[in-house]
Amino acid sequence: MIIDKINKKMKNNNYILSTEQLTDIGVSKTTLSNYVREGLLDRCGHGYYTVPDSIEDDMYLLMLRSKHIVFSHETALFLNGLSERTPFYHSVTIPSNASLPASVKQKCNCYYIRPELYTLGLYEKVNTFGNIVRCYDPERTICDILRSRSRLDEETVLSAIKNYASFGGKDLNKLGNFAEAFRVSKSLRIYLDVLL
Repeated sequence: MIIDKINKKMKNNNYILSTEQLTDIGVSKTTLSNYVREGLLDRCGHGYYTVPDSIEDDMYLLMLRSKHIVFSHETALFLNGLSERTPFYHSVTIPSNASLPASVKQKCNCYYIRPELYTLGLYEKVNTFGNIVRCYDPERTICDILRSRSRLDEETVLSAIKNYASFGGKDLNKLGNFAEAFRVSKSLRIYLDVLL
């Protein structure tokens, strides 16, 4: 039975499948619509499906909607262990020469960066659901927080830098280089002088 194939594939894919993945295992779009109508599958995003009653990984779903999305700012703080607070809205960065659909923009805080700085500090991280997502490393995240401090509350900025100062995996040389690239060296020194 096709539903058994779907369940097996879902289990191997953290319970999220695209229309394309489903059609690859022989599920027609008509059958897919019928399964959603019958409650055998839930549509969890444009072109993505999950099983009913599964916990939705909104971060992973958001990233699947655009190849440009990189989790940054408060979301990257959380992913990198520099904040225990799960953000209400995820923060993402995309290159300034790209755009996001309006439906995606409504679900996140979007920041833009010059294309030449977009990949600086970019890496992949496993989130709490076990899915691999794109985000920025701790050093890039601190620079983003400083660069965008007018859009953030002061408590978030201070907490981020304080947590980074006590972070076991920090790379101060990389932080210094990134701070130069993002032109936040002066701000970084001021905050570090106050906190250290």
